[in-house]
Amino acid sequence: MGGKCAVAMVGAGNVARRHASVLAGFPDVRLVGVTDVVPEAAGALAAEHGALAYPDVGAIIESQPDAVYVCVPPFAHGPAEEAVLAAGLPMFVEKPIAIDLATAERLAPLAERVVTAVGLHWRYLAVVERARDLLAGREVRLVSGAWLDKVPPVDWWVRRESSGGPLIEQAPHVLDLMRLLGGEVVRVHAAGGGRPPVDGADVDLATAAMVRFASGVPGTLATTCALGWKHRAAVEVYADGLAVSVGEEELVVRDGDGEHRYPGDPVAARVAVDRAFVDAVLGVADDVRVPYAEALRTHRLAAAVARSAATEEAVGV
Repeated sequence: MGGKCAVAMVGAGNVARRHASVLAGFPDVRLVGVTDVVPEAAGALAAEHGALAYPDVGAIIESQPDAVYVCVPPFAHGPAEEAVLAAGLPMFVEKPIAIDLATAERLAPLAERVVTAVGLHWRYLAVVERARDLLAGREVRLVSGAWLDKVPPVDWWVRRESSGGPLIEQAPHVLDLMRLLGGEVVRVHAAGGGRPPVDGADVDLATAAMVRFASGVPGTLATTCALGWKHRAAVEVYADGLAVSVGEEELVVRDGDGEHRYPGDPVAARVAVDRAFVDAVLGVADDVRVPYAEALRTHRLAAAVARSAATEEAVGV
């Protein structure tokens, strides 16, 4: 490959296409293979990038790429990752890492053997870094997360057995940021209700949760897919004399001097998460901020909130 990192793609949907587009902009990367359960989709994406289309994951592995991206719907996670990891190949996987907790827990020991990264790209937002700097040395008193959105335009999303529901499929970015800024969560108590007005829908239309961090700090989480637009996806942190609200779009800081706003750059963050993974595979840098083990901690939290919402009982994380 002339020193280039040979990357293969499992999945050829919108998320895979986004990663392929980013990777195409790296001079030291070449997309060499694509597979998808829809052969036409794999063929189209492969043709766009001068790669080969393969019939299945096994054929991708036999082609011996340097790394594999797994970009599949929530319900399809598991078999592809297991095959890639068993082959000892570095792996990038999109969130959520599984529809359930058992699958992710089973894969975690295999993931420890190779370079891994998960697409929780908010960790690479410059506004998140600024928020962390502002909060450094201050006592955090309250953390509040929200993902207030619409029903995504894919038919599998409204079924719990396919998507896991909003807490598993949409909320991981917020939950991951709550962990990053507030520390680990040890207990959650949630309630959910309503159903999206779509035939066959069985996911919660809205969820509210109270959380307790290991530090003793209380927190909240609110989600809904009842809107016709993406209204808000952010985390608010309240510390002594400081209020911080941060998400993909912007950072808002309020203190004794007034309000300060800093624009976000989600495109740069999506590039950075791919760049960090490729650099780790090539051995030239070590800036993977969410390897599989770290993403599993966020997934455990999401699963705990989902379980609590289903049972209306407090659940330990």
